Amino acid sequence: MNALKWDKDFALEQTAGDQDLLQELVEIFKETSVTDLSKIQESIGKQDVAMCRLSCHSIKGAAASLGFQGLRELTASMEADCREGSLAMLTDRISELEKLVKLLKIL
Repeated sequence: MNALKWDKDFALEQTAGDQDLLQELVEIFKETSVTDLSKIQESIGKQDVAMCRLSCHSIKGAAASLGFQGLRELTASMEADCREGSLAMLTDRISELEKLVKLLKIL
């Protein structure tokens, strides 16, 4: 769970202390991160740098707003690789992303 680097206090600040809203947002993020992960996996297979960059960006933004620093850092790095037109580095990082998304599911 530590790998997620979740700053729950930050996340609660974003929801003005509303625990129910935070839980709802986390549940939505769980769903969208699985979808975005699938798109990243697909884009690597198709060598579609643009789709990969957009999916990394999607996870990065949501993770940042909810205080999941581990996910934000990883997807920011992956997005930067995509901007440079390289998917080669992502094949090494995709397994790390898969692990973090699995950790997210058990929150």
